[in-house]
Amino acid sequence: MQTTITARHCEISEELRARATEVLARLGSVVNRPVEGTVVFDVAPTQATAEIRLHGGRGDDFFATGEDKDHRSALDRAEEKIRRQVEKASARRGRGAKDAV
Repeated sequence: MQTTITARHCEISEELRARATEVLARLGSVVNRPVEGTVVFDVAPTQATAEIRLHGGRGDDFFATGEDKDHRSALDRAEEKIRRQVEKASARRGRGAKDAV
């Protein structure tokens, strides 16, 4: 899976960049044939945001935004949201759809 980590209007540490890569790897393991994963960090006037975009091989696109006081917490919130989307999508296809491929 191709991963891209971007920071808009802010600087992020190498530790946070590594954490974002880990999150994408975890999410990629539950998505059917992941193609591309992107994390975009940004700063609003009152809070930090993290956007996660995940593109699967069968046209599955997932997107979630997390907001909190710091980027790490915002990333965790976005991961929770996108994980729920992935679980709903796999439930719609039927249980064990990933294993059948």
